[in-house]
Amino acid sequence: MAQSVLHHVRIAGVASCVPKNSVSNLDCPPEQLSMRERLVRNIGIASRRQSPAGLCFSDLAQHAAEKLMADLGWARDEIDALVVVTQSPDYPYPGSAVILQDRMGLSNSCLAFDINLGCSGYPYGLYVAGSMISAGKLKKALLLVGDKSTNPNSQDQGFAVLFSDAGTATALEYDESAPPAYFDLYSDGSGYKAIYCPAGGNRNPLLPEYLEAKPGEDGVIRRQVDIVLDGPAILNFSTSRVPPAVESLLTQAGMQKEDIQWYLFHQANRMINETIRKKLALPPERVPSTLYDFGNTSSASIPLTLTVHAREAISQGSQRLLMSGFGVGLSWASCIVDIGPAAVPALIEV
Repeated sequence: MAQSVLHHVRIAGVASCVPKNSVSNLDCPPEQLSMRERLVRNIGIASRRQSPAGLCFSDLAQHAAEKLMADLGWARDEIDALVVVTQSPDYPYPGSAVILQDRMGLSNSCLAFDINLGCSGYPYGLYVAGSMISAGKLKKALLLVGDKSTNPNSQDQGFAVLFSDAGTATALEYDESAPPAYFDLYSDGSGYKAIYCPAGGNRNPLLPEYLEAKPGEDGVIRRQVDIVLDGPAILNFSTSRVPPAVESLLTQAGMQKEDIQWYLFHQANRMINETIRKKLALPPERVPSTLYDFGNTSSASIPLTLTVHAREAISQGSQRLLMSGFGVGLSWASCIVDIGPAAVPALIEV
């Protein structure tokens, strides 16, 4: 296990941005309605946010970052680092962080780079950005996390009803008096085919036939450039790996479950999240969800859930959070952080 403790790092604020366009999972032909209703009950997702053509993850993240910097009163030349966690870059290369450094008017001395991670990306991103600040040289950093995951052209209806778009920004700064932050991070690449896109990279370069929808080995009709989801494998991975990882992190931090005010989990689907909650014997009121209204927002789901449900509490005073992300990789990561009072703007819609 990769357990670590970061000192002198304060989360100064969190902002989240989603597209205005809300798509109902019950908006379907009448003959499909009963099936969709059962699906919504099982996955717990009634609607999702879908970006219009031309709106990228980087645009959503920039809106969140600009609002957060304004609320904090941070000058652009104060930002020492810009870390972007996404699987939805504007281009295959260069990375979105470098492009955003220029678009946001940040200094040329601001280091900027991307991390290619999905559902576990928020704790991983906090650890990477926090480690640079904890070392004592960098004073302020922005962590931009999220994805444009919706795909109107996907032939896989299971995929279509799950995913949603969101971009988030987290501001971190050096603070001698900040309480320690505890991290526990894992990876298991042997399960990478549980969540992956078969074509479009160097292993299987994009060819015309990969754009044709055909039945796969699982019988689902999809293109080779569409995501493949092995539902049973993901369910087994999430519900078997995450609870012991959370228990291990609590032990590492010398804390009891009652010491945590908010448990913020990646929003995968209702079945997975409820199984994790029940295995950990956590009360529902401490485990908020954004699945019903926003769906699975990939790496943005944890800060989005924080914005929607914990905003008022964090704005008013210190709150202890246990945050846990899990999924594509396969990878999973958890952290315990104290945050607040901090800047948490109301949810931004564009």
